[in-house]
Amino acid sequence: MADTSLMDKLVSLCKRRGFVFQSSEIYGGLGSVWDYGPLGVELKNNIKQRWWRAMVQARDDIEGLDAAILMAPQVWEASGHVAGFTDPLVDCRTCKARFREDQLAQAQCPRKPSKHPGEHGDCDLTEARQFNLMFKTFMGPVEESAATVYLRPETAQGIYVNYLNVMQASRQKIPFGIAQIGKAFRNEITPGNFIFRTREFEQMEMQFFVKPGTDDAWFERWREWRMEWHVALGLDPAKLRWHEHGPDELAHYARRAYDVEYEFPFGWQEIEGVHNRTDFDLKAHQEHSGKKLEYFDQAAGERYLPYIVETSAGADRIMLTTLVDAYREETVEGETRVVLGFHPAIAPIKAAVLPLVKKDGMPELATELFHNLKQQVAAFYDASGAIGRRYRRMDEAGTPFCVTIDGESVAERSEEHTSELQSH
Repeated sequence: MADTSLMDKLVSLCKRRGFVFQSSEIYGGLGSVWDYGPLGVELKNNIKQRWWRAMVQARDDIEGLDAAILMAPQVWEASGHVAGFTDPLVDCRTCKARFREDQLAQAQCPRKPSKHPGEHGDCDLTEARQFNLMFKTFMGPVEESAATVYLRPETAQGIYVNYLNVMQASRQKIPFGIAQIGKAFRNEITPGNFIFRTREFEQMEMQFFVKPGTDDAWFERWREWRMEWHVALGLDPAKLRWHEHGPDELAHYARRAYDVEYEFPFGWQEIEGVHNRTDFDLKAHQEHSGKKLEYFDQAAGERYLPYIVETSAGADRIMLTTLVDAYREETVEGETRVVLGFHPAIAPIKAAVLPLVKKDGMPELATELFHNLKQQVAAFYDASGAIGRRYRRMDEAGTPFCVTIDGESVAERSEEHTSELQSH
């Protein structure tokens, strides 16, 4: 049973403390589009930086890339997105709501939430029709089919069309990978669960190019490495598991696929996918572009299209995972307080400096320490309210270290200065 109460508490906390806001809220909001506030942008950036460090900076066989969001429309024709990137859509003529036909069993009827769409007596569902998930726009002054471009629904294709450019510029050899963090857009029929499924989101993807025949071994290595990364992020291992895609789940491009799943309050859900995409993508782009994308192995004297092992994670989903995993409530002296227990490496604020009172030199010493800390880590200064209340505010923000400056701190600092003067 989904624990909607926990998600409601988390959404409220995220707004109150500045993690996530509803986009365009003063105009009533835009559905399933979110803005990241001061704490949210720090948390998300820390997650992305930790991923980039593990995937690019700590390795010598992966290069970074930042491909454009807008690409030639032929890219999406070659990849199959124009023809096949669709979901089956049904409408309810009574309440005007829209649903994915393949997810009716998990959806709620808007008029009677205890029922699924189609089960309520007043439900009147249309026949399913295919709905393309790509956002379409136009480049240039004329809105016509010749000027059609798309907001990318994934970042992977920008890597595939640049694979030779990156390999030649970096002097890499197979096996090697290309990593990218970037925005993607999908016109989802049924987005929801806060920032878990949105229409604008950020992907952290890595495509690893290998010699055919070695792909299974590399696939298993990357599965192991990626699970280790999630555990090192501080996530509860008991709430992580692998889900293997069965024959009816595999994407048309995939030979094998596993999802890293996390147990959210709304059930087990994917937060990262590891896929063996074979040579499907490079072969498609080679055929449609007319450009040779084969790799020439000089040592072996052979040419081949590399196979690709993909790791694809959602930055927004992993941020939500860290929030859910970190959230806990504690009762102290009859009062319930919220604590976010982030791994210190991703905590938005690393340290808070709190003068006990606003007198006797404590604010001055606390301010000096705060400015010194801020040169090294994300720090916060708070002198407002009772010290216990300030600690609780830091608990809600997930701050791992708090320093209280009291009278003893000032006295010790004074003694240090005296000792220094005497030594001179």
